[in-house]
Amino acid sequence: MIKFSNQWYKLRASLRRRAAKSAGVTLGSNVRIAKCVDFNLSSGFHRSLRPDETVGRILIGDGGWIEQGAVLWAFDGHIELAANVFVGPYSVIYGHGGVTIGEHTLISQHCSILSSNHGIPPVGKLIRDQPDVRLPTRIGRDCWIGAGTRILGGVTIGDGCVVGAGAVVTKDLAAGAIAFGTPATVRRYRTGES
Repeated sequence: MIKFSNQWYKLRASLRRRAAKSAGVTLGSNVRIAKCVDFNLSSGFHRSLRPDETVGRILIGDGGWIEQGAVLWAFDGHIELAANVFVGPYSVIYGHGGVTIGEHTLISQHCSILSSNHGIPPVGKLIRDQPDVRLPTRIGRDCWIGAGTRILGGVTIGDGCVVGAGAVVTKDLAAGAIAFGTPATVRRYRTGES
């Protein structure tokens, strides 16, 4: 029975990786992808909404782990996850302006990472008709992004940062910062070896 379960697990994992590759995602070795992960490089339905867009790219480095219900939409930008990045259940990453996440970073469940914003026109013009303002977002290596965090476009989070659950990150965080709140405020910094 155990042997059958292991074979079934390996088959499902292989099928999920194959589906990601067929969607155009570039995968490193030993990448884990859970069920119901939504990858989109600006094709199909989304492509029909914006026919002038080029196709984006999604890259998941060696040892990456994408949990159940995560949404990674590159649109015509990019999402690049370095080696050993974990993306928790039901997190959303939009890559319009480009999202880069450094190795060994943990993105907890229900996080949103954005890399663009809508232009805001005068009253009388529709917001939805405005082009995206591309705002590249960078998260360093060895960061821990707490559950339910929102990271807005254009933000850089330095190496080794910790962002508390439910925070809204609107400004850059220096390396080693520990920040939380709405908007996220640096409360202290990680220290050397303990």
